[in-house]
Amino acid sequence: MPSRSTGVITQDWNPVVLHKSKPKATDLRDPKAVNQALRSGAPVQTIKKSDGGLNKKSASAPVVNVRKLDEVSEPAAFDRVSTEVRLAIQKARLGKKMSQAELAKLINEQPKVVQEYENGKAVPNQAVLGKMEKVLGVRLRGKIGSK
Repeated sequence: MPSRSTGVITQDWNPVVLHKSKPKATDLRDPKAVNQALRSGAPVQTIKKSDGGLNKKSASAPVVNVRKLDEVSEPAAFDRVSTEVRLAIQKARLGKKMSQAELAKLINEQPKVVQEYENGKAVPNQAVLGKMEKVLGVRLRGKIGSK
């Protein structure tokens, strides 16, 4: 026979409450959890993202043409070397029997720079024109005009 303890046996009537941990946000977004909540009638919040899944900019942002902004703040075209200046450079260079590369070497510039000046494609730079004046012995800076 089992032996009984001689002490007084009492029963504990205090309720014990077990709490479930709150579900994580990732679990709430799980499609299974959403479907189960819809079936049970629990409130489900849905938020429509604007342009969700589309590769478009939102229509609320104003469309700004960058070119128009640049034209307002800066002139669209720069003045190029005038015909008089480029012909003066060519005549003086050929008079001294120099190539474009030789002239470029004497003024410490690339041959492309001399070529652009002689073709009229360069934007006039007073420092470069000054170097050419010294080497060629011709006045160039007083003849620059807009094309």
